[in-house]
Amino acid sequence: MTRTALVQLTSGDDPAKNLPMIQAMVAEAAARGAAFVLTPEVSNCVSTSRTRQNQVLHHEADDPTLAALRQQAQDLGLWLLIGSLGLKTEDSDGRFANRSFLIAPDGSIRARYDKIHMFDVQVTPEETYRESDGYRPGDAAILADTPFGAVGMTICYDVRFAHLYRALAQAGARILTVPAAFSHVTGGAHWNTLLRARAIETGCYVLAPAQCGQHAATRGQQRRTFGHSLAVSPWGEVLLDGGTEPGVYVFDMDDTAVTEARRKIPSLGHTRPFKDPEAQGRA
Repeated sequence: MTRTALVQLTSGDDPAKNLPMIQAMVAEAAARGAAFVLTPEVSNCVSTSRTRQNQVLHHEADDPTLAALRQQAQDLGLWLLIGSLGLKTEDSDGRFANRSFLIAPDGSIRARYDKIHMFDVQVTPEETYRESDGYRPGDAAILADTPFGAVGMTICYDVRFAHLYRALAQAGARILTVPAAFSHVTGGAHWNTLLRARAIETGCYVLAPAQCGQHAATRGQQRRTFGHSLAVSPWGEVLLDGGTEPGVYVFDMDDTAVTEARRKIPSLGHTRPFKDPEAQGRA
């Protein structure tokens, strides 16, 4: 068994104010026995303003949130998934990275993952997102080994792309992480269903720490996120639902559940090749 904690946040657009809140929740998780702690997407800064992000974000090498959380993971001797941080890059177009970090108990960065799929959607006439305007997409799926099983790292909108999760599971993932700042509108419609589907399809634990509520904004439009951090078993059962309030939500993860789910439904080994539908034309 691995005691695991999902941290649910309402981060604003000031990383310096968000950091003490994150640290307090990580410390609470450790006090409650967690050996693996996960925070949501853009833990350091939820903002719709590129101007504000340019003011407060840092490059990875000098990011205060990353440095502080690496030190805290070492001090507490736990595994920490920083769901993601908004970070500056050297890209000529000035776009940021939306980067997830897996931190080992010695404070080292075990793995990095840059969000592949950008949230470029019009949910309603009043709610439009163009994540790719400010963030550049990653291009690599990432799998990291831990004592409690291999972790496949993803972020938020990635959850709609089932092939990514199957590829991670077939490469050895037993745990899939989906830190998120999910839209309140799409969250109510799709969040539970998508996460349960990814767990059922792969026979993996799916761990999805989330942002929640109304996010304070110095500049730009305030965002509202769905919350409901979820832990889903490899059989598709919701083991934990964080609701709509910030907090630390703890459960025990049993690796034998992955083996048992895959024994019952060994679909990862049943993949068959098929001809491309475009090449066949329409009937």
